[in-house]
Amino acid sequence: MTDSPRTLLGASDLAVFPLALGGNVFGWTADQDASFAVLDAYAAAGGNFLDTADVYSAWAPGNEGGESERIIGSWLAARGNRDDIVVATKVGAHPKFKGLKAETLTAAAEESLLRLGTDRIDLLYTHFDDESTPVEEIMTALDALVRAGKVRQIAASNISPARLRASLEFAEAEGLARYVALQPHYNLVSRETYEGELAAIATEFGLSAVPYYALAAGFLTGKYRAGGPAVDSPRAGGAEKLLASERGQRVLAALDTVAAERGVAHATVALAWLAAQPTVAAPIASARTVEQLPDLVAFPGLTLAAAELDALTAASASV
Repeated sequence: MTDSPRTLLGASDLAVFPLALGGNVFGWTADQDASFAVLDAYAAAGGNFLDTADVYSAWAPGNEGGESERIIGSWLAARGNRDDIVVATKVGAHPKFKGLKAETLTAAAEESLLRLGTDRIDLLYTHFDDESTPVEEIMTALDALVRAGKVRQIAASNISPARLRASLEFAEAEGLARYVALQPHYNLVSRETYEGELAAIATEFGLSAVPYYALAAGFLTGKYRAGGPAVDSPRAGGAEKLLASERGQRVLAALDTVAAERGVAHATVALAWLAAQPTVAAPIASARTVEQLPDLVAFPGLTLAAAELDALTAASASV
């Protein structure tokens, strides 16, 4: 869909749909057929931004990591739409390629290219910072991948403010490729990690935030309720902990109000709040079935009023 909304990531030329489709479920709770159906529906809705990682989903019995990348690669080949899709993946956590030493990082990226069946990764993240490796080594290795044409843009996830700043300043001083995006843990019930120093650095250096756990492992869909029916999901435990908290109850109540007044789903409201926060370009959310997708892709069409944003922000305060 050529008229679908697009936003640029940082100072890059990557123009993406405002919802990144999370690939963590592909090859885990969604098999290849189910994954293809979700990917087709997302693309049909105008989506073009896929988020995966080389480690997805090594935690599942019988998996070794790379399952999600393989499914996405097979889908891109089957649909012949590689040039229409912005593919983001992450390295540093695969069981065979742990850490960010230059040799490890480079080998991991090569393996991701093979699994994705492509000649370039549009956005490559360091999945978890490796503080045993100097930022100079990491940034130089990433720059080499960009110069070789194997990676278009680079980004970071799960990194401290000090290491992020050091990475950006080194890349700038040496004329190397530098991060254009940051993938933090950030949502209505988890604001402390990102808001503050990380967000300030993102603003200072013009980075776009692409938050993960945008729906707090499903809690912000509103499907988890005290005394309600059990939800069949491998992530239910985390959502139930939030349900037992005063903050979680406040957020649910605020979501109930806005969702009812607007006639939209809770997930749509939660994503719209997140997308309205400074620096946020495209929250990440995953769907294991086609039926879960409409509420996610609907949020770019919802502009929350200042009073609604304020009410949600107040409800989600940590104190």
